[in-house]
Amino acid sequence: MRRCIPLLAFVACLAIRPSRAGGPEGVDVFVERTGGYFAYRIPAIEVAADGSLLAFAEARKHGLDDPGFGKQDIDLVLRRSRDGGRTWSPMKVVEDPGELWSAANPAALVDRSSGRVWLLYLRCKPGRNTETARPGTDDSQVLARTSDDHGETWSDPIDLTRVSRDFDDPRWRCSVVGPGGMIQDRRGRLLAACWRFAPFGNFALSSEDHGKTWRRSAMVPAAMGDECQLVELADGRLMMDIRQEEGDRRAFSLSDDGGKSWSPHRPGLPATPVACAIERLPGASPGEGDRIAWTGPKGPGRRDLVVRISSDEGRTFPAERLIAAGHAAYSDLAVLKDGSLGVLWERGADRGYQFVTFTRLTRDFLRP
Repeated sequence: MRRCIPLLAFVACLAIRPSRAGGPEGVDVFVERTGGYFAYRIPAIEVAADGSLLAFAEARKHGLDDPGFGKQDIDLVLRRSRDGGRTWSPMKVVEDPGELWSAANPAALVDRSSGRVWLLYLRCKPGRNTETARPGTDDSQVLARTSDDHGETWSDPIDLTRVSRDFDDPRWRCSVVGPGGMIQDRRGRLLAACWRFAPFGNFALSSEDHGKTWRRSAMVPAAMGDECQLVELADGRLMMDIRQEEGDRRAFSLSDDGGKSWSPHRPGLPATPVACAIERLPGASPGEGDRIAWTGPKGPGRRDLVVRISSDEGRTFPAERLIAAGHAAYSDLAVLKDGSLGVLWERGADRGYQFVTFTRLTRDFLRP
């Protein structure tokens, strides 16, 4: 296995910052203009089998531009925490694909049967992105890496580009994972929410043999969305939460065949267009049922991160709690070993995208 590249020579315990609204405290895991990068974006979080937290992000060298726009160079980086998110290890580079290349959009899960960590992500050539990638080429790739030591080291990449895209479709420029939102369902399937361009559309990648082979699902009918995540419902169906391209509401779609096909979408939660997170929150005791948690900016715009809670399997989300006031954008969720909920999110003090922050949401905070 190829070792990650150490980037910082110290273990950081970054400032624990309370919400301006008196909400849960947060720890800044990635901070702009540190480690040789201009900024950090697109967080993803997973809990390894040993209980350590894995915080992934894009490390953007030359500005805030997305992959392939302007003069941009993006590496995929990781920090680990062994104490529930209070302190974090030195930053390591999981992938630096080369000058002006991009490694982006991390999505991770842990296979319960083996403890293996799966990381899926996007790699783009210089100047190539969702708009400029050429159909039928490897201008953009969907890749996977695995770790069998809880994120310490990572395998060489596994190329999933051809299974994630129809190379004979003259309009299909690229497929993109997540970001975030990979799950393993109760039958052991590995599943990643994905989207395509052009046109925009949503589907899933799945594996029924623990990652030996993967397949692409049918598209969500008539959906015109992109950044999406998955959650499993109590009856075994899957629900996909989709970022909208137009309007002020996201979209939900259901699958009753393990992610092979999807229902017509219905209106989802009100939100500005942004990548949000959704996660199943198991009950803490036999008398407490499972709930579904969702995080995203309440708005207007990308401001005021909230968590919304559903007790009816995603049909409604009546309970809402403010996590932090101020600039807030992308987020990802993971259930921690103590049953609390960890959110890794993009935060700003006087402007957006200054920090990627970890916040732990206790059971008491999440109760209506």
